[in-house]
Amino acid sequence: MIIDDRILSGSERIIFALEELYLNAGYTPYRMSKFEEYDLYANNKSFLVSDRVITFTDTDGTLMALKPDVTLSMIKNLEDTPMATQKLFYRENVYRVSGGSGSFREIMQTGLECIGKVGEDEIAEVISLAAASLRKVSGRYLIVLSDLDVTETLISLMNIPQGRSAELWNAISGKSVSEIYRIADECGSPRDIAERLAGIVSAGGSSAEMLDKAEKLLAGTPAQTKLAGFAAVIKKLSDVGLSENAVIDFSVTGDVNYYNGIIVKGFVAGVPSAVLSGGRYDRLMRSMKKSSDAIGFAVYTDVLPGEAPEAQCEDGYIGIALPKGRLGDTVYSLFTKAGYGCDGNEAGTRRLIFGNDEKKIRFFWVKQSDVAVYVERGTADIGVAGKDVLSESDPDVYELLDLGVGKCRMAVAAKNGYKEDVSRPLRVATKYPNTAKKYYLAKGRSIDVIKLNGSIELAPVLGLSDVIVDIVETGTTLKENDLSVIGTVSGISAVLIANKPAAKFRAERIKEITDRLKAAAEQKK
Repeated sequence: MIIDDRILSGSERIIFALEELYLNAGYTPYRMSKFEEYDLYANNKSFLVSDRVITFTDTDGTLMALKPDVTLSMIKNLEDTPMATQKLFYRENVYRVSGGSGSFREIMQTGLECIGKVGEDEIAEVISLAAASLRKVSGRYLIVLSDLDVTETLISLMNIPQGRSAELWNAISGKSVSEIYRIADECGSPRDIAERLAGIVSAGGSSAEMLDKAEKLLAGTPAQTKLAGFAAVIKKLSDVGLSENAVIDFSVTGDVNYYNGIIVKGFVAGVPSAVLSGGRYDRLMRSMKKSSDAIGFAVYTDVLPGEAPEAQCEDGYIGIALPKGRLGDTVYSLFTKAGYGCDGNEAGTRRLIFGNDEKKIRFFWVKQSDVAVYVERGTADIGVAGKDVLSESDPDVYELLDLGVGKCRMAVAAKNGYKEDVSRPLRVATKYPNTAKKYYLAKGRSIDVIKLNGSIELAPVLGLSDVIVDIVETGTTLKENDLSVIGTVSGISAVLIANKPAAKFRAERIKEITDRLKAAAEQKK
């Protein structure tokens, strides 16, 4: 039977094309139930994107769950074959909490798994199929590769306490060099190891250039040996012509509870997030008492716009989100000093959108707390946000440059003469609950967070809280209310951030802007 192509949506045509690709490569279709016994996910929560799972009671009283993950179910039900290779592909829906709305959503995945005996040839084949999958979506794609074994081996030399490892991985994922150094210094890590880590995370260039840089940065460390294995796989990929669309980026981490070894992310022009994700997950196999190795990836077909996504970014303009208010005015003056000002002082008119046609950039004013949202979702390629906002919302963006403006600090303050009672949870009033939780978690202190939206200083004065966590500039308001700073959470300043796909597809333009802003900021000092 021939299906009339007109009744298929763009994403449906892509799904059929992917399934044909995998069949022709020797992979077998695998089908599974929409639900599993809840115990499977309860016992493997550390491997899930979120521990929130939709559950229901079956007719026999068994607690069941709508599937939040495909791979766990496959591993549970497949025979363990460490000396043979099983090659499977699937088209399944999973049910997860959306990072944006916080509610459950149905997510369509099409992907493949190679389970059993997995060597360099199998790894190269899977990565090649990942690249071929991206070609089915768009002619403009990038496949981004990393190796967790390299990064983890280097991190092991830094003596980072377990309670702060997630914080460090988050800094790595955001390319936040300043955060890597801050965490390393606070944990007493060797400075030279922190510098090597920051170096491989922030480095850019072609695959060959990246391997050369990494080789020099890792020389004399155990991570150098791990790099050799990664380089062998990259060589195989180059031999089959993948080097042009392949990028090495050690800031790509995936879920470190789930993956080990090589990690892969896929991007297509015009889509503001990764459309493909995967890697090697022997660690998960061992946790489920399996001897087989495994590697695989999934294409998130529900995020694809369907028709020529790359057409969305053909006008050549770089979109820049600026925060409204005093900080935005200061930041815009830096852009002007860097050569990106707009004729006719359009910024001064407070038009929400204005641009420089010669430089092909477009500014727009947004609320300070919304800058990261515009950047993360790709409406803006880059933007400037305060470090306080980034720490609180934890957006999936790159931190390219600390501009050194808008400086203040996030601090803990209490009534003068306050003495802490360590026998009970500390009551903390704040506009920044996530920041407060992370700060006290690192200290091992139990807290009761009280979320407030304004007049934070009143909370300890009226006995609502013991302390507050808030931004402190001059400290005048604290003094006028008989409060004083008793601890510093972190320094705050304005940071240039970038959408992750945009930072790769428009790397030269964004690097030029970043370099000019850096020079302008240094002159301002």
